[in-house]
Amino acid sequence: MQAIIEAGGKQYTITEGQKFYVDRLNVDIGTVVDLPVLMTIDGEKIVTGTPYIKGVVAKVKVLEQFKDKKILVFKYKPKKNERKRQGHRQPHTKVLVEKIG
Repeated sequence: MQAIIEAGGKQYTITEGQKFYVDRLNVDIGTVVDLPVLMTIDGEKIVTGTPYIKGVVAKVKVLEQFKDKKILVFKYKPKKNERKRQGHRQPHTKVLVEKIG
């Protein structure tokens, strides 16, 4: 069974037992979180919600909280001697899908 869930304003296609990364969830490691399901796909049977399917959630377990690699953001204005350099590290959460339904 596959499902499309929403976490942090983004949509992800998941299956049971899959590990994946989402934008940071403000929960402790080891916590089980319920995420809303937009659509389920079970072979030929497809169920969609408006926008979510009532009574169906994906139970995911938080495995790790971490920050991604640093990216550099460099802004400048030509001929004005204005330069600005900053770094950014996006926080992520690694989760494991325990159950859909």
